[in-house]
Amino acid sequence: MITPPQILPATTSVGTVTLLTADLPRLQAFYKGLLGLGLLAETAEEVTLGAHGTPLLRLRAAEFPPASVSRPGLYHTAFLLPTRADLGRWLAHAAQMGAQMGLRIGSGDHLVSEAFYLNDPDGNGIEVYADRPRDTWTFQNGQVQMDTVAVDSGAVLGSAGLNADTLADAPAYAGAPAGTVLGHVHLKVGSAEQAARFYRDTLGLDLMADLGSAMFMSWGGYHHHIGLNEWHTRGQAAPQTPALGLAEVEFLAPDLAGLRAHLAGHTDVQDGGDCLSLRDPWGNRIMVRQTV
Repeated sequence: MITPPQILPATTSVGTVTLLTADLPRLQAFYKGLLGLGLLAETAEEVTLGAHGTPLLRLRAAEFPPASVSRPGLYHTAFLLPTRADLGRWLAHAAQMGAQMGLRIGSGDHLVSEAFYLNDPDGNGIEVYADRPRDTWTFQNGQVQMDTVAVDSGAVLGSAGLNADTLADAPAYAGAPAGTVLGHVHLKVGSAEQAARFYRDTLGLDLMADLGSAMFMSWGGYHHHIGLNEWHTRGQAAPQTPALGLAEVEFLAPDLAGLRAHLAGHTDVQDGGDCLSLRDPWGNRIMVRQTV
C-alpha cells in the first residue's frame, strides 16, 4: 500500500452533503420523516437538517433536469448511527414507513458494518448503517476486509428489543439519536483507480479496500470516509451541464495548514479562509472546512 503524504489530520471526517432538488418541501419532509432529522436552518431556497444540532444534510432548490444513472455524482449518502440498537430502532421505523410509501429497502453486511439502502424521492441513494467494533475488523496486506453478504435483520431488530412479527406495536420512532453523523459518502466516477489516485494525492486519503471497480478510502484507519465506484459511469468525463442531485460534499478537519500548503499554486482551488474547495476530475465539488 502506498503511504500518502500527511495532508490532513487523521481525525478528518465527513461534514455535510448538499443536494439540489426541484421540490424542496417534498424532500425536506422525506428526510425528516425517514431519518428523523431536525430542521436546523431554513430560507426560501435552502434548508439544513441534522441530529441534535449537528448539520448533516443541506437541501437547495434548483431548476435543473434530473441526473441520469450514468452521470458521475452521488451514489449514496451514508448516515452512521451510534449503535446496532439504534439501527434496529430505525429499521423498525423504516419498515413501517416503507410499507406505507412503497419504499424498497436493500441491505448488506459488509463485515465492518451492517447497512440498509434505499433511494429518496429524487433518486439519491441513502445508506443507514452501524459499525461493528473496530477490534473485530480484519486487515490483510494493509487493507480492511469488506464484503457484501446477507444482513441478519432479525438480529438487528432484536438488538433493540424488537421483533419482526410485532413491528406494528413498536414504539414511535424518536428521531435520529445524538451522535448520528455522516460516516461516509459514496461517489460515482469515470475510473475508480484514477479517482483513488486523485483523492490520495490531493487530500491524503489512505486506500483501505481495492475492489477493482470500487475503491474505499479514509483518514485515520476508518474503513472508509469516501467510496468511489465506476459501476454505472465507467469511462464518463465530467458533465458539461448542471443537473439535480449532488451539489457538494463537505469534510471537516481541525487544521487546514497542511492542505493549504499542499494545494498552493493550484488555480482551481478556492480559499475561503476557513475552508478550501475544489472539484474532482468528474466535477464533484469537495469542500474541506476547518472545525472551530
